Amino acid sequence: MKIFIILSILSSFIFADSNFFGGKTGVKPVNNEIYKKECSACHFAYQPGLLPANSWNKMMSNLENHFNTDATLADEDFKIIKDYLNKNSAEKAMQYKRSSRIVNSIKKGSVPESISKTPYILWKHDEIRPSLIKQEEVKGIFNCVACHTTAEKGIYSERDIIIPNFGRWDD
Repeated sequence: MKIFIILSILSSFIFADSNFFGGKTGVKPVNNEIYKKECSACHFAYQPGLLPANSWNKMMSNLENHFNTDATLADEDFKIIKDYLNKNSAEKAMQYKRSSRIVNSIKKGSVPESISKTPYILWKHDEIRPSLIKQEEVKGIFNCVACHTTAEKGIYSERDIIIPNFGRWDD
């Protein structure tokens, strides 16, 4: 019985550390100042690991109509940002848990138009009442920072979710 208790305690420590087997939690944080400056001028600077390269490329090819806004960039900034997104896209960041799950949720040949339309992100939000997502303080699942208190660090853990007008999220 003592051996069982010791093994149980030891295994809980091993499996509590998500990095034990080399995987990293969340997604790689944004580390490009031009991307951060340009994109966060209008919205949260989403981590590139939240979408595959083909989605980022599709988005970058239509910046004059970027979610009903003209987000056209200077040529030099465009190249820097596009390169950054491609080099850090979800399929190139599979060592991060969320990036890996996002990539694995997308059907072959599919090109999600936004992070909030990827199957994994939709699945992670399916238990939340639509009224909480659509409320003025949140607006939609695209607004990560409205509920994910550590989103800017690339951490989207359930323990760090506080939904406006609801409180801490307990799944």
